[in-house]
Amino acid sequence: MEINWVVVGWIIDMILNGVLWLIIAVLGLSLIDVTDKWIRKALKLMEKVDLWIRDFMEYSIEWILKKNLKIISSVILLIIFGVLAQLGIIPKIIS
Repeated sequence: MEINWVVVGWIIDMILNGVLWLIIAVLGLSLIDVTDKWIRKALKLMEKVDLWIRDFMEYSIEWILKKNLKIISSVILLIIFGVLAQLGIIPKIIS
């Protein structure tokens, strides 16, 4: 009985490719799991910062209106809206 070395090589190649893809899949899934946790933490932090910025804006505008500081409020709002427009946040707030 003769050994068909082409078939043996093909079987070895299939086994090694399977093992290699299994290792790649395990590493990929663990990397996705870690980055998913980081993304969730980042989103929670972004939500806290967003709420803090909204509260700060609301209180500062109310304070300016209480003190009747129209010129200062105009300049401050111009700066704030300019920064928000540069960051692209105003279109997100509008929509």
